[in-house]
Amino acid sequence: QVQLVESGGGVVQSGGSLRLSCTASGFAAAGLTFSRQSMHWYRQAPEKEREFVASIISGVGDTYYGDSVKGRFTISRDDANNTAYLQMNNLKPEDTAVYYCTTRSRLNRQVAYWGQGTQVTVSS
Repeated sequence: QVQLVESGGGVVQSGGSLRLSCTASGFAAAGLTFSRQSMHWYRQAPEKEREFVASIISGVGDTYYGDSVKGRFTISRDDANNTAYLQMNNLKPEDTAVYYCTTRSRLNRQVAYWGQGTQVTVSS
């Protein structure tokens, strides 16, 4: 089965940096290839709705960002290692949330895979 495992979260002071990783497995069994999957990061803070953070499109590598993280976060991918990254710089207390990576099956757009999330806490 497809698994997405996030890592790299932690506690950091305001202005600091973290790099999150999302390592994928099980794609072949699902008929998928990591390099052909667009990957996305979302986050959810306590008592708030899930918020779009960033996307990286398969093949062309185009990237998209939520307004609140533009200019501070960078999404990237390493297809050879089935991993997507989120480099977060100049972190602010309002970035505190659980960060999730996700991808939607290119074979069935109604099927979405999510990781378990990694906690990022930014202290002021």
